[in-house]
Amino acid sequence: MAYLVAGESRTEPLRALVGALCTALEHAGFEPAHDATPPRLVLNVVDVDHPRPFRRRSRGTFVAALHAVGAPPPDPLREGYPMLVRALANVSLTYVPDQGVWFTTPERGSYLIPEADGTAAFADAVVARLAPLARSRLVIDNEFRPDLEPELWDGDELTRSIVAAGRRLDELGLLPAPFPIEDLVDEHDLRHIKRLYGLGGLSYGNLSARKDENRFWMSASGVDKSKLETPGRDILLVSGYDADAGQIVLSVPPGVEPRRVSVDAIEHWKIYRDHPDVGAIVHVHAWVEGVAATDVNYPCGTEELAQDVADLLAAEPHPAHAIIGLRNHGITATGSNLEETLARITPRLLRQVPMT
Repeated sequence: MAYLVAGESRTEPLRALVGALCTALEHAGFEPAHDATPPRLVLNVVDVDHPRPFRRRSRGTFVAALHAVGAPPPDPLREGYPMLVRALANVSLTYVPDQGVWFTTPERGSYLIPEADGTAAFADAVVARLAPLARSRLVIDNEFRPDLEPELWDGDELTRSIVAAGRRLDELGLLPAPFPIEDLVDEHDLRHIKRLYGLGGLSYGNLSARKDENRFWMSASGVDKSKLETPGRDILLVSGYDADAGQIVLSVPPGVEPRRVSVDAIEHWKIYRDHPDVGAIVHVHAWVEGVAATDVNYPCGTEELAQDVADLLAAEPHPAHAIIGLRNHGITATGSNLEETLARITPRLLRQVPMT
């Protein structure tokens, strides 16, 4: 698996860190990229005032935007998140000499890898968190099939339950958007972000409800969950998963221009497949104390995150009524239906996700 360093390190501490990261990556099994081997991981060293995106040739390329600041930021999330967006990166790495590297993810994860035990050990610790993310496989492509049954073109009681649950999430203050993305990037870069990540915009949380043994309705990507309106566009019927192509199969009505389904569809697919008693799933960017949680903050929409959640759920005493934590991210909760699931988890929700 190949890596590439792009951009210019303007300070000696940053140059030293980049060199140590390259050594750590090679110890971890990466090799420098050549023209014939497109990189799987790019360390894009960017200027704080004028970050330049690395233009990927492949969606499978994972880009970490690395920049340095002179002092610990008062709010690491607000320091790292705009850089992540402006640099069109998968993760932002904010290096603070003598403190460490702050990771910032699209899911609002923000956590510190402290600088300790020498440069080499510090670089190894950063790569230990970075490498699994770069190796993960995104499943965000959709295949739209205009084969939805006519009696479902206007939805059913399940789509109406998703509409109601979306409004309830809004009432509970669980639909945050950390920054107005349109204010941070120009129109060209915004289009690139949507194409790259399969997003309609930033809108956190998702909802789904089982239709039958093999299918489930799910909220679309990038749509305001408090304003879900049109079945086949805002709420989509997931009818399959093409593992070889890495595509979620959607049944849609003719004549409707659908949105993409939520990037977490692969996670929901695995849960419904493995647990026939699960009737509904809620994912929110909040937290519940004392729940089993994933160890690696894999990006949303990756097979690895989906498998981690499925494995933890399988270990629960009652998988059909459980809560799994996604570290530095949020929770996924299962239930018999959306109303029951929300009623069960709401009293335990903490709005602030702990970062570790």
